[in-house]
Amino acid sequence: MINEKNLFSSFPPLEKALDDPNGLLAVGGDLSPQRLIEAYRSGIFPWFNEDEPIFWWSPDPRMVLFPGELKISRSLRKTLHKDCYQIRADTAFTQVMQACAAPRKGQSGTWIHPEMIAAYTALHDMGLAHSVETWIDGELVGGLYGVALGKVFFGESMFSRSTDASKIAFVHLVKQLQYWEFGLIDCQVKTRHLASLGAREISRVSFSRQLGTLINDIAIGDKWNFERMLPEIS
Repeated sequence: MINEKNLFSSFPPLEKALDDPNGLLAVGGDLSPQRLIEAYRSGIFPWFNEDEPIFWWSPDPRMVLFPGELKISRSLRKTLHKDCYQIRADTAFTQVMQACAAPRKGQSGTWIHPEMIAAYTALHDMGLAHSVETWIDGELVGGLYGVALGKVFFGESMFSRSTDASKIAFVHLVKQLQYWEFGLIDCQVKTRHLASLGAREISRVSFSRQLGTLINDIAIGDKWNFERMLPEIS
């Protein structure tokens, strides 16, 4: 692991990450777009509290979802076929981040603080960070955000103010990414919620190889428009 004073050109090799805490690789640096892009394409992400230095992580194993392995429960499938909601993308990016930052049961704080919101909004303005949103009667009730590089989507966080609202957004995201021939969705660490949707753990080495195959050039992107291009959910 290295500290801030020598974290200016590149991150250390992933195998240098600590076992305890799992995946801690580096401390310090900044959240510039260039730094974040370098981190994500290397399999690294930032996670730290507002009063801490920037911690960079690459856990082993890594939780991922291959789009073709998405699991949709019978009850969720029924909800998906209702016409009571609307899916949008990139129409309320900052609102989605702020909603993800809201206090949750059993948590005393959040890692999605103003510095993080500003950093990912900069990526959003470049067309590299995106939000997928569930709306009901004109109200934002659920959604998620993350970073898209090459054919990989790096999921960051999701929120829900209505039953299954975040799951609805996630399913539509996966289906759209599958249509666009994305090969991988990074879910970072294991949760029962993600496992129920088909995500599974792979080794850090395997994850790194996937990134090497799926991420080539990093080009400035466009805002997503799911309303125009959303495939049918069968």
